[in-house]
Amino acid sequence: MEEAHLKRLLALFLLMLLVTHPGAQGRRSDVPKNTAENCPYCFGDAALMKASGIASHGGFDFAKTNTKGVDGLIPSLDIHWIESAHFRIGFALAPYKPKQDERKKIRAELTELSMVLEEVNPKAKVLDPWLRLHIYAMRMEAVWERWLAIMQVKVEDFPEEGSQWVLGTEYWGEGPYVGQADKYEILVLPNAEHQVAFMRDQYGLSHSVTQRWNILDRGAMTITTNIVENDLRLDAALHGHLAFNVSINMLDGYKNYSYDTPRWISEGLGHFMERELNPRYNSFDSSEGFGGIRKNKANWNAPVRKLVQSGRAPRLAEMVGLRTYAEFELDHHYTCWSMTTFMITEMPEKYACLNGGIHGIKGPDGQPDGSNMREKHRKMFQECFGMSYAQFDTAWRQWVTSL
Repeated sequence: MEEAHLKRLLALFLLMLLVTHPGAQGRRSDVPKNTAENCPYCFGDAALMKASGIASHGGFDFAKTNTKGVDGLIPSLDIHWIESAHFRIGFALAPYKPKQDERKKIRAELTELSMVLEEVNPKAKVLDPWLRLHIYAMRMEAVWERWLAIMQVKVEDFPEEGSQWVLGTEYWGEGPYVGQADKYEILVLPNAEHQVAFMRDQYGLSHSVTQRWNILDRGAMTITTNIVENDLRLDAALHGHLAFNVSINMLDGYKNYSYDTPRWISEGLGHFMERELNPRYNSFDSSEGFGGIRKNKANWNAPVRKLVQSGRAPRLAEMVGLRTYAEFELDHHYTCWSMTTFMITEMPEKYACLNGGIHGIKGPDGQPDGSNMREKHRKMFQECFGMSYAQFDTAWRQWVTSL
């Protein structure tokens, strides 16, 4: 009798522990996960969030549902959410200990954050999910600013939300996010299994590699990735990979996503933005059914110079003709990066002119007109650069050999 009584007491104690333990409560389906108030840096405080450029820690539209819907779709994950001025980000990664060669960069970022969020320790040796989330919001806003500078545009150039374009006037898109109506979105997951589950539910796809998608009804461009399949375990690799994909999404969304940007331009800009951050990690787009290229090589100048000196370097006309990522060989990636770097560093106004001219094209009926893009590209290139493709090839090859 006494033994049975002790067993009942023990069971009652274990039940009370399960109910009161914070970790156990966090796993209950009826308790909201990772709400703003739980952030140990901004505490969901409106003034602190505003000062650090944060609009929300969740409760916003995302993909074809919203943050609550994604949480419910992958209940095994603790997804931390953040919304900045131009981005909505979901992060489901474990704490991260920066590697030796990452510490200087991350300490500088933490120092910048600590100027607004006093609880941030610039010397933190481990980045918990909340802290990493704040870092990535800051990083993506930096990508936004760099992209605007390259395209030589300002936020004020784009229409306000809900405004109507008038036929006969210059077209700048459907909203304030470089022409898109809604913010740019990013979801970072731990592995391919989680990504496939999300992609199947939202888009009917089973891709485990990084995917960019256009949510048409909201005018939002999204990125979904996971760190295992895409080899992004190192923070420096993940940072560059997101910069690569965000810059391409922004380029496609420039003056509203109505047709595809010529592949050589989008891939070239993606490479430029990623390698500007860290040339050791490189992303390569691929088409469905094509495995793509995976090659991390810091020095791309040497192989480009070798291509030029051997006479095997692709011409600009060839680059313009590439329609799918399956057509890209490694030499094409090297070349589009080098040509883009040449344009941005030596002829920035002309590069901005070209991109401004080939985006947001409208036909006489006011409908988007991306037809016959190769000819449109050729005419705009002549107008902006004042040279033919052959003349550009000569100038570019001379620049490559002078490096």
